[in-house]
Amino acid sequence: MEIHVDAIRRDLVATASALGDESLAESLRRLVDASEPALRLRLFDVLSEAALSLNGQLVSGHVEVRLAGRDPELVYVDDPVEADEPPAPGDDLSARITLRLPDSLKGSLEAAAAREGVSANAWVVRALARALEPRATRRSSNRLQGFARS
Repeated sequence: MEIHVDAIRRDLVATASALGDESLAESLRRLVDASEPALRLRLFDVLSEAALSLNGQLVSGHVEVRLAGRDPELVYVDDPVEADEPPAPGDDLSARITLRLPDSLKGSLEAAAAREGVSANAWVVRALARALEPRATRRSSNRLQGFARS
């Protein structure tokens, strides 16, 4: 990102110098220097949006934006595909429920299921089962200990 921030800085300073008014050019240089943190944040936002867009198109795995020092990196993470678990004895998967979702949530659900290589129905069943599992936690010295599943 440093290369891009420096290029933008050079472009703005060159534009300021072309104005011919040295005091105005110096003011613009100071403004550019003061705006660098905001510019870095906006570039990071652009990369985050690109990663989200890519994630919606991937069949498996996902793209993350990671910081290495001050420079962000796009990293592909291969998610292991879990096989659908066979139904437990007595679970014949014949119960039905009608569920109304906003289109955006349905799209996110379908993308998540595609990333895991399962049907949307299997993904919802698994998510509901995980949400209903009892959670084992232990409290010790003002810290909550336990585990999280994703």
